[in-house]
Amino acid sequence: MTHEEQIRELIERWARAVHRGDLGTVLADHAEDIVMFDVPPPQQGVRGLDAYRQTWPPFFRWQAQGASFDIESLEVTAGDEVAFAYALLRCGTPADLAEAPDRRLRLTLGLRRHDDRWVVTHEHHSFALDSTSDRDSATDERELHDLHERWFAATAAKNLDALMEPIAADVVSYEHEAPLRYVGEPAVREVCQAGLDASGDGAVSWEVPDQTLMVDGDLAVSWGLNRVRVTRSGDATVESWSRGTRVFARRDGGWQLVHQHLSYPFDPATGAARTDLLP
Repeated sequence: MTHEEQIRELIERWARAVHRGDLGTVLADHAEDIVMFDVPPPQQGVRGLDAYRQTWPPFFRWQAQGASFDIESLEVTAGDEVAFAYALLRCGTPADLAEAPDRRLRLTLGLRRHDDRWVVTHEHHSFALDSTSDRDSATDERELHDLHERWFAATAAKNLDALMEPIAADVVSYEHEAPLRYVGEPAVREVCQAGLDASGDGAVSWEVPDQTLMVDGDLAVSWGLNRVRVTRSGDATVESWSRGTRVFARRDGGWQLVHQHLSYPFDPATGAARTDLLP
């Protein structure tokens, strides 16, 4: 095959794998130093294959709602060592595409030859802005859902830097633990590190199954019940539920957490926190 034919086959194989949720094949033809500019933040892009890997599970969960990811047009230009391609894809749930039937995901890929094979070194995904509005609520909500999914994945991976990436420098957080409030990213980082350390060499997970999101311009709020599970080596899994409210502001083109409020109900007879309650 020509270089163009090889690259076209690579991209079509990748798109089919994305649609199936086949992470191994999605990663297979990507360079270790890949840089991706994605629709959701971070604004500086996703850098490195490990970071690229972490972006896909949240997308697969969203896509499981019945969303499409189909190449509609693809153009490839290749030299002997470097190539690029651009494509338009139908990407959205049936409701998304019914509301905006002409909306397409725009994709640009940069590739290079490595060990006699083509690998993707750069991806750029984007949607065009609606001509009547800079933003739309569905996009905002999707970005915030993706932000939470990245948090959940980072918790399971015990990746503190990924947990802190969307935290505002001036965040104020009301945590379960004393003191009354934690002010600033370093203070929140410290309490998050302590939470991860508490699981030792075991597993930890966090999710908000009943999450509600509301967005108004550059401000958003989410709330729901936090479910945390910790399994230390050789021990049974400990599960706890608490209440969580989070406030976000859009800054520098991305969403940042500016306030968080976590709490347990208390027993009025004893004054003790009820950490054993289930929804």
